[in-house]
Formats: sequence, structure tokens, C-alpha cells
Amino acid sequence: MMNETLKNILERRSIRQFKQKQINNDELEAIIEAGKYAPSAMNQQSWHFTVVQNKEMLKKINETTKAAFVKSGNKMFEERAKAENFSPFHNAPTFIIVSGDEKAIAPNHDGSLAIGNMFLAAKSLEIGSCWIHAMNFVLNSEEGKLLKKELGIPEGYIPVGSAAFGYSAAPYPSSAPRKDGTVNIIK
Repeated sequence: MMNETLKNILERRSIRQFKQKQINNDELEAIIEAGKYAPSAMNQQSWHFTVVQNKEMLKKINETTKAAFVKSGNKMFEERAKAENFSPFHNAPTFIIVSGDEKAIAPNHDGSLAIGNMFLAAKSLEIGSCWIHAMNFVLNSEEGKLLKKELGIPEGYIPVGSAAFGYSAAPYPSSAPRKDGTVNIIK
């Protein structure tokens, strides 16, 4: 059995090389709308989406992330921050940070499902995407507290994840083989 939805699910891959051409407003709205229609615990819709397309703010996010990584004490983060072309969001022209109401039942799950929906919507529009987990660390760091306010993330909201979006500058990678032994079916 195959249909367009299943095809998008099976073909979606993380893209880490983006053209600098910005996605258009209709595409952005469709991606955000897909996020808003994700399932959520008790239909709380506990997410908040912070969409960044402003080049100066993207540069500030990059610089803040680099500073937080350098001071992290985590060797992997420190090494990444030393890269000449460091960009936690792979220089994508659109970056969406998803945060969740810390008082909600399941803000991490709600936000993760929203990002998943956005990824599938992007794939259906031939827009590349990639999960970016760095903001969870950065927005909870000393360097990130001011940035969180500048981004307009509401008080009482915790970072769930973020995603890079843009037109792919490289061919879509092929899928890795799926692991065996990950399913039990009890009938």
C-alpha cells in the first residue's frame, strides 16, 4: 500500500545543506499550520513556534550558540564551535524554535509531534528540513537567557526542539537500513 502521505514519510530525510533562497510565505504558513494540527495531550496545544528568518537574528543565534558551546565543558560541543563555518542550523534561511508550556501535561511530546508534522509538510512542498537539538541546551544556558527574551519565547515555556527549513542544496540522502527486531506484534 502506498499513497502520497506514506511516500512523504518514507522519503523524508534530514537536510544539512541549504540554498540561501528563502522559502515563500505560503510555504511557511503551510508548514506552521501543519505544526498547529499535530496531536497534543488533552488537546492542550501547548506549543509556541518562534519563526526566525531575519539574517541578523540568525547570526545572533549562531554567535550565542557558539559562545555557549565553547563554555559548555562538553568536548563535542567545544569542537563543533571551533569549525570555521559553524552554524547549529546548517545556515538554513528559516529556523523554527518550538517551545512548550512547562505547566502542560506533555509539552515535550506535543512539541515533538508538531515538529514532525512540520517536517512532513515541508517534504510535501519539496523543502528540506533538519531537527536541531542545540537550542535546548543554548536557551537554558546563561548565554541563552537573554536570547530567549529577544526571541519572544513566552515566560514559562521550555525549549522542546527546533528545526532548519529551506531548499536543499544537495541531493536527498538515501535512507539508512531500518533496524531489525524493533517490532512485536501480538494478535
